[in-house]
Parts: sequence; C-alpha cells; structure tokens
Amino acid sequence: MTRITIQVNINPACCLCPCYLNSKNTEKQEDMAHPQELKSLTKAFSGLGVDEKSLISILGKSHPEHRTTFRKTSPHLFIDDERSFERWDDHCITLLRHEFLRFENAVVLWAMHPWERDARSVYEALRLGSYDVIVEIACTRSSEELLGARKAYHSLYDHSIEEDVATHITSSERKLLVALVSAYRYEGPKVREDIAKHEAKLIANAIKNGDEKNPIEDDEVVRILTTRSKLHLEAIYRRYEEVSGNSIHEDLEAADLILKKTVECLCTPQAYFSKVIDEAMRNDAEQHTKKALTRIIVSRADVDMKEIKEEYSSLYGVPLSQKIEDNASGNYKDFLLALITRD
Repeated sequence: MTRITIQVNINPACCLCPCYLNSKNTEKQEDMAHPQELKSLTKAFSGLGVDEKSLISILGKSHPEHRTTFRKTSPHLFIDDERSFERWDDHCITLLRHEFLRFENAVVLWAMHPWERDARSVYEALRLGSYDVIVEIACTRSSEELLGARKAYHSLYDHSIEEDVATHITSSERKLLVALVSAYRYEGPKVREDIAKHEAKLIANAIKNGDEKNPIEDDEVVRILTTRSKLHLEAIYRRYEEVSGNSIHEDLEAADLILKKTVECLCTPQAYFSKVIDEAMRNDAEQHTKKALTRIIVSRADVDMKEIKEEYSSLYGVPLSQKIEDNASGNYKDFLLALITRD
C-alpha cells in the first residue's frame, strides 16, 4: 500500500487566528506610536503655522491607539477634566485655529492691493485698540501710499481714516495720530540743517519737561513729527544727541509708547521692523504680536526687505531666514521664506 502525503502551505496573512491578528495589530500600533513620530506630531502643532505635511503623513495613517498615546503625551494640548475625560484644551483649539489660518491670511494679504491692505489693517487696529499699527502705517508709507490707503478706506467703510481715528481714540494720543494719518509730506532732497538743529532742541526741551506736560500733547512736537519730510526728521535725529547729550531713544525711555514708536518708524524704520519681527517670533508672544510677522513681511517684501534683513542680522546676530526656519512651520514658513528671499 502506497502512502500519499499531502503538504498544505498556509499563508499566515490569511490566518484567522485571533492571537495572530492581535499580535500583528499590536506590532502595527507600536510602529505607529514610535517616539520620533510623536515628537514630530507635537512639533507640527507647535510654533508659528502648522506643519501640514507631517500632520497628513503621521496623523492621517494613525490608529486610534496611536492618537490615544499622542493625547496622553501632550498635556500642553489635552487635559483630563473633573470626570477624567480626555479632551482638547479650549484655549489650544483657539490658538491652533489661528495657526491653521496663518498661511491663508498671508496669501490673501499678499494678493491684496497695498492700499486695501493698509486700510483694512487700520480698520482692525482701531477696533482692537492697536494704535501702534496705525503709527506704523502712517509713518513708514510714502505720501502717495498713505493717500492711497485713505482712498481705499473711503471705498471700504464709507468713512475717512481721519474721522475714525478721531472718533475711536479719546486719549492723549489722538492729536498726534489724527495728524499722522492726515499727513502728506514733502519728499524732495532739501533739508535745512539749521532748522533741523533748532527743532531738535524744541523736541529735547519738550521731552525733558515731560513732568509738566506730556510731550505727545506738545503742539510743536506734533507739528514737527507730522509735517516734516523723512530726510528732515533724520537730520533732527542726528542733531538730537548733539543738543541733548543723549540719543532721542534714551530720552524717550520713560515717554509715551506711541511717541516712541512714532520716532522709531519715522527715523529708523528698518530697526523698528526688525524689533517687531523678533518679538513676533518669541515663544511667549501674544496673538496680536504674532500677527505682526505676517503684516510686516508681506507689506515690506516689495519695499525694503533687503535692508530689514541686514538690520535684523546686525541686531540679533542671526539671519532672518534662519530665525523663520527655526520658529515657523509648514506652508506658512515656506511662504514667508519665499517672500524674504525673492529678488
């Protein structure tokens, strides 16, 4: 009698054995919860903007157990409430929504006409009480650019910038701010050094007598800052230390913040922009402060970005592109880098 042996090869992948399936699922889940992936996922949610590619490649293929691990290892994003329910921190949700929108907002602003962009920025600043934004726009635009922003404001809101600034601002800054947004400065090359020196003395005396009268309310200070050309103001800036013994920045240390920003924007705009950009990229920056990064890079990319990059590197010892690379994420980071490195 001949014995016939039949050999059956069973493909383990087709095995329905629960133990086998559980072992394969566990192995897969452990792979998905790799510490490096968790670290990358946490980083994707952190900083300025979000890393969309990491979120898609890691979170998109994740299993429930993987997301559970992520939640448990991210106490800065998720909390256990009084019922031991694991959920997003509401504050984090609000912040992340801003971060997801950051790239979209930058693109929309970049495509927008500069006059409309400035008009919308002034409108928002008035409603948020961010008067430094109004100073920035009024002092760093040319006469034609500021006039264009005022025309755009008419079209968008059926009011003038001047009337809205006068209506919304009732503090001591009103006189200066109304005059700044109303300005149409001479932009020729002529500067009278003798007059510049005399007006540097007027400003120095007003600042030093600040205990008696706030210099931001001094008629001569307002007149000089809101009517003189940028070249004339730069001459005053140079002459100030000669007549005062200190730089104007030193003397303004205890002065009204809006007055300080006005002088910075008029006389040293690249240093001002560098300072605001750096503050926007700090880890503890408030949301309003962070928004300045988009506003400044988008609005200055076609104007003086080369000078701003040089000033930033001089002040902080690191290239601006490297600072953005280290602090921003995803499409937002890529877009900002594209703007600051373009010809």
